[in-house]
Amino acid sequence: MQIDINSRLIALIGNPLGHSFSSRMQNAAYKAAGLNMVYCYCENDTHIKEIIDGIRYITTFKGCAATKPNKEEVMKYVDEFDPLCKNIGSSNTIVKTPEGKLKAYNTDGYGALRSLKEEGCAIKNEVMFSFGAGGTGRSVCFELANAGAKKIYISSRSDKCENLANEINKTYPGVCVAIRAADENKIAQALEETDVILNLSGLGMSGHESDTCVDKKYLKPRHVCFDATYNPVKTRFLKEAEEAGAKKIINGIGMVLYQGARQIELWAKIEPPIDAMRNELNTILKEKGL
Repeated sequence: MQIDINSRLIALIGNPLGHSFSSRMQNAAYKAAGLNMVYCYCENDTHIKEIIDGIRYITTFKGCAATKPNKEEVMKYVDEFDPLCKNIGSSNTIVKTPEGKLKAYNTDGYGALRSLKEEGCAIKNEVMFSFGAGGTGRSVCFELANAGAKKIYISSRSDKCENLANEINKTYPGVCVAIRAADENKIAQALEETDVILNLSGLGMSGHESDTCVDKKYLKPRHVCFDATYNPVKTRFLKEAEEAGAKKIINGIGMVLYQGARQIELWAKIEPPIDAMRNELNTILKEKGL
């Protein structure tokens, strides 16, 4: 990859980033599309304002991406919001406009929904259970509500689940029900009527492979089980769902592919080369023996 004065940069801001496939996937897309762009890592979860100011004032940058734990923090330092992103209160994509403004978007929910639909999930009129109410949970649950989910249970250790459920219910009355992670009885009851279980908590990601979002005794053959994590490609949650005979298990590869494709549309204003991106992801998986 030749970098010159005309190259334009996209930084991914988060910590840790060692598990991420995004740089290779994005750079494969830029190459396939003939774009003089480079996607690079900025491993950081402090001084976010200063980093965003750098994106704003250094002309080389076209924008940035944000991941854990910075998706909500970056919202404080932008100028404009996509309407859905503003409702979500979390951003994974910031675009520098021709006027030099920074505009926040969120493509996580788009990526998750497209992945779920491609795997045969209707979404509409289905009961969903989200473990996680952070940045990823917020974006996906808002998208699920907008797509017509019948009910969305949202669980977290803190009051984030209540806050998120209340926010979504303002626009989609009665869709969301919050359950604290410590309330095992309510979780068990809710899972009895759940069609799709989503692990949006980050539990089970690389470096935390022994963690899971739910006790395997609650996983049933009727469940579709989705995990936003893609490294490892089969988390403990998905392994135990498979052992329980789950209807389908879905990892985060499709989500990262389609949310990244949407990011390219926003940054470069082109139709993203999906095949090149998918091929690069498959190459990475083979290299890692996943």
